[in-house]
Amino acid sequence: VLFLQIVHILNMTSAKIVSFLLHPEESLHSLQNRIEFETGISTGNQELLLETGICLDPRKPASQCVIDGVRGWDSYMVYLFDKSKTVYDGPFASRSLSDCVNYIVQDSKIQLPIPQLRKVWAEAVHYVIGLKEDYSRLFQGQRAAMLSLLRYNANLIKMKNNMVSASQQLKAKLEFFHQSIRLDLERYSDQMAYGISSEKMLKAWKEMEEKASQCAQAEDIGYLDEQIMALHTEIVELQKSPYARRQGEVMESLEQRAIDLYKQLKTRPPDHAYSDSTDMVKIIVQTVQSQDRVLKELFGHLSKLLGCKQKIIDLLPEIEVALNNIKEADNSVMQMQGKRQREIWHLLKIACTQSSSRSLVSSSLEGTASTPAATWLPQSSGNSAPHPLSSLAAPEDGENFADMIRENVNYLELFSSILQEVRQEQNSMMVS
Repeated sequence: VLFLQIVHILNMTSAKIVSFLLHPEESLHSLQNRIEFETGISTGNQELLLETGICLDPRKPASQCVIDGVRGWDSYMVYLFDKSKTVYDGPFASRSLSDCVNYIVQDSKIQLPIPQLRKVWAEAVHYVIGLKEDYSRLFQGQRAAMLSLLRYNANLIKMKNNMVSASQQLKAKLEFFHQSIRLDLERYSDQMAYGISSEKMLKAWKEMEEKASQCAQAEDIGYLDEQIMALHTEIVELQKSPYARRQGEVMESLEQRAIDLYKQLKTRPPDHAYSDSTDMVKIIVQTVQSQDRVLKELFGHLSKLLGCKQKIIDLLPEIEVALNNIKEADNSVMQMQGKRQREIWHLLKIACTQSSSRSLVSSSLEGTASTPAATWLPQSSGNSAPHPLSSLAAPEDGENFADMIRENVNYLELFSSILQEVRQEQNSMMVS
């Protein structure tokens, strides 16, 4: 019996405790199936929290519910919440009275012998202590919900910071991209008249500029930031609320008064004296009324906590989507930036190739045309102007005219071969 493991589950939706004997190496899923059978809360909607606000790990065995320590297993609770509900309909009915305590509550002025009255009052004190402990357990469940909410909020803050950082980086990259492409378009327009032009590339650059403007929509996270800030404010208010702190001072004082009354009764001699239960019944009634009040406040505050938690749960996927959109836009901007830079370097290569080709052609033409020009240009004798018909060949100059034609044909073939070599060099440079 000493080595048995028993887990106590406090159902926060009904304020009732259910206990289970854990089987060796039982899985958490198996325990949840048993909880579903006892409480009616499906396994998918069960949220089992430890006092620290940590949710039970489904990968670990059910024995994680029981901890070893000074307190022992019999006083340790696991708190069960229904994830399908955010409003809990407290306060719940107080624990039932025993027959003898109910007897004096129905008629507090009835006279009973002191020995019998001691037994009745002992049960009455136990009832008052039980009411206070019921509240204490429920308050601890509310505290576990608050700690769980703060854990979710910490995760929300972390994701928000990542989202804001990614958004700021995207904004900076977009500003740099827009400034760069505007400068590139201006410089490209300036050199189109005398340099290189490509309508296809110009159209692609303008499409990049439009696409970058569309990417700017991903950095707009203002609507999410407003919701997160509103949630933070709400959580801070819930933490500052007086209902976030224990409200059982009145019940504790009533408990002490009940104990003092019982001690006074114990000191009275067990003679044939009789006494009524007016003072004890008054304490019982006040304790029940106090418990109703504090439980109403507790469950109202608990519903607000669970409502905030549900808002965080709903926000987390939206932040994840926003982060993915920002990352996609960031990748798109960097790809466009890289593509444009590659195109600029390609233009530079073409310009360098064309410049080299022109210089080769001009140097070749200068080298071939300078020497033979004097051999076929008409010569003038003296300073007198030649006759218009003096350049025509006379019949006696037939041999000289034939030699001149042959010489011109040779030069034409030489010029054609030079042009062909230049074209081959230009094509080889462009391919490389």
